[in-house]
Amino acid sequence: MRINIKIDGKGFPLIINNEDEERYRIAAKRVNEVVLKFREQFGERDSSDILAMAAFQIALNSNELQQQNDRTLFIEELKNLNDDISDFLKEKKKR
Repeated sequence: MRINIKIDGKGFPLIINNEDEERYRIAAKRVNEVVLKFREQFGERDSSDILAMAAFQIALNSNELQQQNDRTLFIEELKNLNDDISDFLKEKKKR
């Protein structure tokens, strides 16, 4: 499927799978929201500066989400390990 995504007013034609269209459009909307925030904050600076700051902000947010996900997975593994140890100790007591 062909779609046209606009980032900071510039069109980008893309070929994507039909099931991915919503993700692409949501991502483009998010990028444009971040760009607009920086435009409001820094005025009419060069587009490449605004886009670079937006890319950095989005990458930083992505990194923070990844770290939260890593912590969540680690905590889940600790809980599973704790459950396994508890089960082992219960079985040992029965013997």
